[in-house]
Amino acid sequence: MRRGIAASALVAALAVTLAACGSSGSGSDAKGDGGPVTITYWDTSNATNEAPNYQELVKKFEAANPNIKVKFENVPFDQAQNKLQTAMGAKGAPDAFRSEVGWTSAFAKAGYLEPLDGTPALTDAAAFQPSLIQQAKYAGKTYGVPLVTDTLALMYNKELFAKAGITAAPTTWDELKADAAQLKEKAGVDGFWLKAGDGYYAMPFLYGEGTNMVDAAGKKVTVNSPEAVKAIETYKSMFTSPGTAKADVTTDAYAHMMDAFNNGKVAAIIQGPWEVTNIYKGASFADKKNLGIAAVPAGSTKGGAPTGGHNVAVYAGSDAAHKAAAERLAAFLTSAESQTFLALKNGTLPTRSDAYTAEVKANPATADFQAILPSAQPRPELPEYASLFASFGTNLGKIVQGQSDTKAGLDATATDYAKLLPDFKK
Repeated sequence: MRRGIAASALVAALAVTLAACGSSGSGSDAKGDGGPVTITYWDTSNATNEAPNYQELVKKFEAANPNIKVKFENVPFDQAQNKLQTAMGAKGAPDAFRSEVGWTSAFAKAGYLEPLDGTPALTDAAAFQPSLIQQAKYAGKTYGVPLVTDTLALMYNKELFAKAGITAAPTTWDELKADAAQLKEKAGVDGFWLKAGDGYYAMPFLYGEGTNMVDAAGKKVTVNSPEAVKAIETYKSMFTSPGTAKADVTTDAYAHMMDAFNNGKVAAIIQGPWEVTNIYKGASFADKKNLGIAAVPAGSTKGGAPTGGHNVAVYAGSDAAHKAAAERLAAFLTSAESQTFLALKNGTLPTRSDAYTAEVKANPATADFQAILPSAQPRPELPEYASLFASFGTNLGKIVQGQSDTKAGLDATATDYAKLLPDFKK
């Protein structure tokens, strides 16, 4: 599944309260005596490769909890944010749902989510990676249970690297550009392809210069700072340097990139663990050991990539019986056993250490990503943070196409941020 940040803004949601929400859309079969209840769960995973395994987990949950039935609905990820916002602002909201980490604090601020501290959903809080629990918090309360986590890494074709005489993964952007030129010359393929015009894939460049789109703690817009300009100049150079693929801003750009990598037409990409299962199906990676995974290259200050992933959240507008059942489902889906199952079936990364079993780590990609995760940078507790990617991505697209110079494009983004975050300094 495409894991970039959804472009639609959450601004409208932040002003809406639960006054219009009164009840869940799951039906009225809840009983105060603990009788049968049917809850609705919205899943946003890939409908073909991932969702069937989530459905299998739900069936296991129902077998273990005979008084709870789950209406499982798969909602396309790129539509889910708007659909959830609409449903929770009126009627028909699911009792529980798979919430991208960038949505959780925004929905919590709007009053849509049930705090889970002290509930059956979060009895194992200490088992989860602390930064992931922190990402699920808003105003000191926890509004989601970490379901899966991810980050970006440099993925590369070891055979093509060897053919070009390259013996180790590059550790800086300059090294990557030099390797790309060498791969083009000696292996006859493009050395590197970067997803263009997508703010999520540009984040490692900002981190590499010690900055971010905003300084949430200092309440300051930093997307057009000197450090950010330097970062995006480096980003832009990844489309024009010898051996790098030109910027593809077409609708099918993501599919083009993955097809080229999977079939050995490009030697390296920046990508997340959600694509590993599909990569292994590619002609170049029938031997899984041919896939190299390393930390994203560093800028002049440091390296690092964003921490992504999904939480299980519970709708605050559901009645007590539906909330209780939804909390039990959240606990089940995020248990060590379930996370181990998902890691083996979907190739996703568990959010808790006790799910990294020997069998899970036998997948070399999982073990490689586990080693990278500690260096991943969690997003700040800022409800509007997910909405920052819309303007950033739009202006990055203009920058890489030569429709705007770097400073002007980032200034335009800063202007948009000032409207979204009026109490932040520019």
